Amino acid sequence: MTTTVRRRVRVHGRVQGVGFRWATRQAAARAGVVGHVRNLPDGTVEAEVEGAPDDVAAMLDFLRAGPTAALVTALDVEDVPPRGDDAFVVSG
Repeated sequence: MTTTVRRRVRVHGRVQGVGFRWATRQAAARAGVVGHVRNLPDGTVEAEVEGAPDDVAAMLDFLRAGPTAALVTALDVEDVPPRGDDAFVVSG
């Protein structure tokens, strides 16, 4: 039985207007995780990523760098309870 974990991540830096959400969705598909990603009014991006621990760790690695046009300066990572999502969704 595989353990499922979920992390809420706030990504700081130049992360809006650079394709961050769409690149995150592609990375999530490659990693096989579910959750969501959205822009927040303060200029950060929030992602929730759920899946096997190694797959979620791979997503955190992606979020630390982001797509080529992004400049990530910090991540805030919080453990949250798994929700059992069935897809990875781009919103807001």
